[in-house]
Amino acid sequence: MDAPLSTPCNIQICEVTCDSFRIMWDMTPEDTARATHFFIDLSRKESRDPNRFKHRDVPTKLVAKAVPLPMAVRGHWFLSPRTEYCVAVQTAVRQPDGDYLVSEWSQVVEFCTGDYAMEHLQQLLDKAKGSAGRLLKFSVFYRNQHPDYFDNVRSECGGLMRSALKDSSGSHGSPINGKLQGVFFSCNTEFDTGLPPKDSPYGPLRFQIPAGHLLNPKICLYFADFYCMYTAYHYVVLVLAPVGSEGDTFCRTRLPMLDLASNPFLTYTAPQRPGEEPLYCHASDVILEVLFTEPVRLDLGSVEQISGHHQLMSLTTANAKKDPSCKVCNISVGR
Repeated sequence: MDAPLSTPCNIQICEVTCDSFRIMWDMTPEDTARATHFFIDLSRKESRDPNRFKHRDVPTKLVAKAVPLPMAVRGHWFLSPRTEYCVAVQTAVRQPDGDYLVSEWSQVVEFCTGDYAMEHLQQLLDKAKGSAGRLLKFSVFYRNQHPDYFDNVRSECGGLMRSALKDSSGSHGSPINGKLQGVFFSCNTEFDTGLPPKDSPYGPLRFQIPAGHLLNPKICLYFADFYCMYTAYHYVVLVLAPVGSEGDTFCRTRLPMLDLASNPFLTYTAPQRPGEEPLYCHASDVILEVLFTEPVRLDLGSVEQISGHHQLMSLTTANAKKDPSCKVCNISVGR
């Protein structure tokens, strides 16, 4: 009768990305020599069931042929970015009759997957380019809020709209979610008027600032996300960061940089002749969400009541979750 296999110990997780990881553990030399298969059980931490290893002789998730460790695990469970997982392993020897001699399950180890890497964001960017549409002229960035917000800016913040941490809306793997601070602006205009829309889901008061204050040659432009919320229209998240600023340093190694003068989403064209004004354009077929990474002074623009409605709460993107089934804005990694 074959000697029992020892329980895998000292489980280690390394090289974690948004949709893959490597796993290794300690085995005796004897077990290393005779193990033919590894059984790996992986589950999200929040749904962990302490009784999920019900049968020590039945593999529950992945049966892999024994390979030199560390072993790469990718794509088998459509791993999601920024998600906590639990993993345990068994070693096994396949018997001539097809049954397995298996070890006890190892201890359960927890780990968290990472953000989208630059290559994943480039895939998302390539998809977004196909939805951008033609470029339309605009002249102001704007931000809608409720009266209490602007009252607080004036009374408590010295007239400064302070940066706030980006929420979790959009793609779960976007590197800026919960990590980058800034002030969000819009710049989309209506087709018939060339002006900002009359309605807003964010509040009845609108702060407008000339586009040149936020978009100029001293600003770096980055692509951060492309998503939808179970709707036909899509959102593109862009970041504007002053050159050399903390926001610029954060984005430079994490997000694709866009050419200010030549990209499908948001452009600045310098004056061609003396006396001319710069030209600012935005994509017509996506809704742009523009995060400026520095505080913005109210006295650089104006605050006015919008003429339309502000109860369009179905359009708000606060903490909105991305549609994981959309073929237009999803890529071949975790959502």
